[in-house]
Amino acid sequence: MLYLVGLGLGDAKDITVKGLEAVRRCRRVYLEAYTSVLTVGKEALEEFYGKELILADREMVEQEADSLLKEADVCDVAFLVVGDPFGATTHSDLVLRAVKLGIPYKVIHNASIMNAVGCCGLQLYNFGETVSIVFWTDTWKPESFFDKIEKNRQNGMHTLCLLDIKVKEQSLENLMKGRKIYEPPRYMSVNQAAEQLLAIIQNRRLQGENTEITENTICVALARVGALDEKIASGTLQQMSTVELGAPLHSLIVTGTMHPLELEMLKLFSVDSSSFENNACQRTT
Repeated sequence: MLYLVGLGLGDAKDITVKGLEAVRRCRRVYLEAYTSVLTVGKEALEEFYGKELILADREMVEQEADSLLKEADVCDVAFLVVGDPFGATTHSDLVLRAVKLGIPYKVIHNASIMNAVGCCGLQLYNFGETVSIVFWTDTWKPESFFDKIEKNRQNGMHTLCLLDIKVKEQSLENLMKGRKIYEPPRYMSVNQAAEQLLAIIQNRRLQGENTEITENTICVALARVGALDEKIASGTLQQMSTVELGAPLHSLIVTGTMHPLELEMLKLFSVDSSSFENNACQRTT
């Protein structure tokens, strides 16, 4: 049996009872280590689960899945995912590979950022398409995520923006030379995401465009959702570029049309209450 087990968002104790029982009876346990991170390290998980964990990076999961699935047809193997197992499409591919090999699988769900963002007070059914904001480089500055946020806002929907994670990435030079040398991990902050969005707004204005999203659009910043030191801040997009949230992981929400109850909840986390008096009331139902 292949078990895909969600670990939740905080620390070792966020695994479900059902998930922990599955982990403890598995012969091999893999920890997916590239789409998200917990607030504790591998050693803390091993101590709590009572099992040695094998780190599964992107290369292993996407290119060497057969080795991960080895023996899963004769013994129990677990694949642990921060959040919920199906928060990333990579894991659907793993299920399809298992089915092709005739290996039965079982999914044990858990909380993920996709539903935990409700902690800020915005109603989940008012969210549109989720987007990923990637790190820009000097030569690559995509804007497709901005267009999706704009479309959601035109439809009155909020947008959850998942921020880029760079783990075990190679520089272009090392990649071209085939050297297995990796860059230090990088996690995009809300400040960086906001700065990129502000830069796109400025660029489009220079091209004569009027954008749905402006510096004064109300946004919500979230950090370490599900952890003891979870932090939430609401305010304008401009304020998001300077708000202090601390360590990763961060997420950003760009609001659409807000119900008065949503607005009242966001005020609990406001960087500056005047931001809401001046702007948010213009987009409530």
